[in-house]
Amino acid sequence: MKTAINKLFAYALLPMLFLFIVSCSNDAEDTEVPEGTLSQTEVQTLLDTDEITSTVDSALAELFGQDGNSSKSVSNECYSAEYTDTGFTATFNNCVLNGTDNINGTMIVTYGAGENSAEFTAVYEDFYIGDMKINGTRTFTINVSESEVIGTVAYSITSNLTVEFADGSTLSESGTKNFSIVFEEGQDTLWNVSGSWTIQKDGNTYAIEGNISRQLNCAYWSSGNLAINKNGLEVTVDFGDGTCDDSATLTYPDGTTEEITL
Repeated sequence: MKTAINKLFAYALLPMLFLFIVSCSNDAEDTEVPEGTLSQTEVQTLLDTDEITSTVDSALAELFGQDGNSSKSVSNECYSAEYTDTGFTATFNNCVLNGTDNINGTMIVTYGAGENSAEFTAVYEDFYIGDMKINGTRTFTINVSESEVIGTVAYSITSNLTVEFADGSTLSESGTKNFSIVFEEGQDTLWNVSGSWTIQKDGNTYAIEGNISRQLNCAYWSSGNLAINKNGLEVTVDFGDGTCDDSATLTYPDGTTEEITL
């Protein structure tokens, strides 16, 4: 059973790695942002946060390819891992996985399971990907019954992570995101994210809640809405009707709307 769950976790991580590898974001150049507004660069930064925090998942996907049913050790020039029935500890030495920068540091992963779910928690302490230092936890939960639906992989990630960059700036994320990947014959594969989470960056706090979708072959979120509270300013971001384009609409509390380019 544990082997099957491990494979399911590894399978669930793959679309996130795909998005990290092929995603391309245009950092729009904003003029000075007036107080009481949300800039398109800020919106793009909030959308790109997954590309930063999920870089650690490249290491997890590699390790979940191993069979953790019994105690054993795995060692190569990239990393060493000690597996037990309750999890594993892995230490990386200048690894390059799935297009990441060099990975260095130790992660500790603990398994858990419920009647209809399986989960694991990964703990990072001064874990480096390139010059980014990551501290905190990510807990992955798969509802087994949902994920057994033909054509669907559904899971959630609860994060409490802080990322420190080479220039000394930091980004933190806390909260839960629910993910689903829907495969339909003859249709584009759909990637969906919903939930409630908080991001802190550059002295600003963004509380985010909503449900958005995109096709895996589209570079942009193309449907759904996010409610973003920036330091008390509540703004709704509408990503459209599912058409793959780079536009979204901001709506402010007074009803004013603004078209932005992602």
